[in-house]
Amino acid sequence: MCANIVVAEDDAKQAELVRRYLEHEGHAVTVLADGRAALEEVRRGESDLVVLDVMMPRTDGLDVVRILRAERREVLVLMLTARSTEDDLLLGLDLGADDYMTKPFSPRELTARVRTLLRRNRRPGAATSASAPAAVEDEVLEVGTLRVDPARHEVTVGGTAIVCTPGEFRILTAMAMEPDRVFSRQRLLEELHGFDKYISNRTVDVHVMHLRKKIEDDPRRPARLLTVFGVGYKLTDPEKKARRASA
Repeated sequence: MCANIVVAEDDAKQAELVRRYLEHEGHAVTVLADGRAALEEVRRGESDLVVLDVMMPRTDGLDVVRILRAERREVLVLMLTARSTEDDLLLGLDLGADDYMTKPFSPRELTARVRTLLRRNRRPGAATSASAPAAVEDEVLEVGTLRVDPARHEVTVGGTAIVCTPGEFRILTAMAMEPDRVFSRQRLLEELHGFDKYISNRTVDVHVMHLRKKIEDDPRRPARLLTVFGVGYKLTDPEKKARRASA
């Protein structure tokens, strides 16, 4: 799947290397040297994905992803950084990044990550990927008043639209396909990233925390997205549970 990709990286040699590898994959690549220019490019509305360095002049990468998500832009974000502590990684994901790579990195791995992100977030009408059967893409998933539309990348709760990051949407879609199934953190990590030696199970907890703020009436007392202690999480219909309790 070819895409319009912005590479925001102030290291000219690093940016050129990334550009060459991505263009070899067939993508259209725009290289920019600072965060503010990246924001302006994404706001034009034609970008599918941003490869975003954290440490940049004018506006750093963390501020860029914070602003993009505040503006509810659904562009995919793959962050690059020389920092490698778990707290730094989780901060980027917490702000709404979809994936994270630490420097130095393999350009081949980066292109593989980009391929995975684009495949899992293809736009409506695009060719169906091998990992996303058409029957699933065309089906609106319902768990009580929660509705997930994979083809249109839309989520509603009781008719109210919910804005999800791509990562949150992947988790919610996987769980909505199998209501009441308990998903381990590792299984949800596979939905998010495939594999990543730097990402821990806490990554899933961050996404679940944000989802609860969006789909629960009281995030402190979740009724839809439940914790199964020692195992993981499951998505359920609270109204169905209430009906069974009153029967």
